[in-house]
Amino acid sequence: MTASVLVATGLLGAPAALADDPAATSSPTTSPTVTDDPTTADPTVTDDPAATPDPTLGTEAPLSEAPAPPAEDDGDVSVLRLPGFPAPSIHSQRAYDPEENFTARWTRADALQLRAMSDPDAPAGENSMPPEYSMPEIPQDFPILTEPDGTQVWVWDTWTLTDGASDQLSFKGWEVIFALTADPNAGYTFDARHTHARLGFFYRKADVPTEQRPENGGWIYGGLVFPDGAAGAIFEDQTFTTVTEWSGSTRLMDGNKLRLFYTAVAFYRNANDEDIKPADPRIVQTEGRIFADENGVWMTGFRDQHQLLVPDGTYYQTKEQNPFVNFRDPFTFEDPAHPGKTYMVFEGNTGGQRGSVTCTAADLGYRDGDAYAEDPATVTANGANFQMANVGLAVAENKALTQWRFLPPILSGNCVNDQTERPQIYLENGKYYLFTISHRSTFARGPGVDSTDPRFWYMDGPDGVYGFVGNGIRSDFQPLNEGSGLALGNPTNLAYGIGTSAAPAEGQSPYTFQAYSHYVMPNGLVESFIDAIGNPDVRRGGTLAPTVHLSIAGASAVVDRSYGDGGLGAYGDIPANKVQPVDPAPDPRPVP
Repeated sequence: MTASVLVATGLLGAPAALADDPAATSSPTTSPTVTDDPTTADPTVTDDPAATPDPTLGTEAPLSEAPAPPAEDDGDVSVLRLPGFPAPSIHSQRAYDPEENFTARWTRADALQLRAMSDPDAPAGENSMPPEYSMPEIPQDFPILTEPDGTQVWVWDTWTLTDGASDQLSFKGWEVIFALTADPNAGYTFDARHTHARLGFFYRKADVPTEQRPENGGWIYGGLVFPDGAAGAIFEDQTFTTVTEWSGSTRLMDGNKLRLFYTAVAFYRNANDEDIKPADPRIVQTEGRIFADENGVWMTGFRDQHQLLVPDGTYYQTKEQNPFVNFRDPFTFEDPAHPGKTYMVFEGNTGGQRGSVTCTAADLGYRDGDAYAEDPATVTANGANFQMANVGLAVAENKALTQWRFLPPILSGNCVNDQTERPQIYLENGKYYLFTISHRSTFARGPGVDSTDPRFWYMDGPDGVYGFVGNGIRSDFQPLNEGSGLALGNPTNLAYGIGTSAAPAEGQSPYTFQAYSHYVMPNGLVESFIDAIGNPDVRRGGTLAPTVHLSIAGASAVVDRSYGDGGLGAYGDIPANKVQPVDPAPDPRPVP
């Protein structure tokens, strides 16, 4: 769950933001057993606190009243209506000042394009989604990451060592990545890993041709980043049963100084592993140092934890408003359009008491006179207002990046989905591309059948990357690819149910859970982790997936099938694109 900001072949971490409608509400995670994100693995915890805007700040017209873009703007591409489905909403791509109270919407009309592009005649076990928006199928005989002694290390959400522009840095000849890790031999299952997550790091020599690296990418496990118990120091209530370290981002500042932004979550559970209090997610920063010599990389520090943000209940839902709240994935960046300022994006849920905020016509987003338009009251009655994802924005108030102020969200998925994880903004040809990840299981319910089966939810789409394009970090973002938002989905058949990662539904593609937690890197490369491949014979992953390449232009992002082997690059290929300017001399090893 990470956001990023890249300039000119880089990432700019920007999150999906809140709807400017004060009626937006929080969302429960509907099927935590099928999500690979630490914040949703437990049915009692989703980590998306969605934000609700302060009505006193509203100066911009709501999305439903936004002016249509001029003819020369590609904001409304007038995507053709597919038979039996509504047209997507009109989005201008217009940029707003980051301080303004405008939040773009990923509407129900937009999301219905996902069902519209699904092939209803796709056979059982086959992908029903367009191949140009689908991640190539990963073989089941994938390699794994291990400790130096050969013992496997489970990894999932992974991010790189970056600067303020989201360039990926090598340090003294080494590439470095950070990941959520867990111990496969500690007695819990892969699906139970989320409440045991610790931040770990890996390194490998830079500038080595892919064909000369080991099949698993050649990453060497450097160990845990934090001292034991460090993350729990920020919590006033020390009766927690466990504190986990969830996703964030790592900035390499001047020299060898690291600022690590992450999500600390305290759990309060009984002997049956049931919550006795809501989980408590907080955004935190800690500082350390990185060192390297000819034999590898090590780090020191990270003992002092600085709490930065907790949900405010207005823009971003609190644990008191929703015990399943999502609040995580901080990524800091410097926007070239606003020099001298540092911003943070993160995942949230729209503020308000869970289930009390209604779906609005703007959340639905249907064009006037659309014969397929839904009624907001009916959509609300069917429970769609329990899915209230957004991506938040904050701005730093000091140079030490220890004081932050919430801004309104930049994108909401109210009544569409409950999660917009690991948001990031990628700059290309003057455009800001907002990428985020989400699950099929977290799309909104309704209309009609009250079912846990997404075939009857109306909103539906594969696990994977969803993308939007605008002219700034706060824009009236237009969903990519036929107005749907889908940029890179797992091969999935929407005519069949989900099941779980460990046991996919009968008739479902063996690759529907193959990868998740994608992170878009410089030059359109995308890394992720392997979750589960196979149906019914499933092999679980917990290791880095093959890198893929997206060709990004205008309002489209398509899979480059000429990259690597049929579109799949090397496993764990996460290259640096810039060198940290430091003295290359080896650092002295600490004396035991």
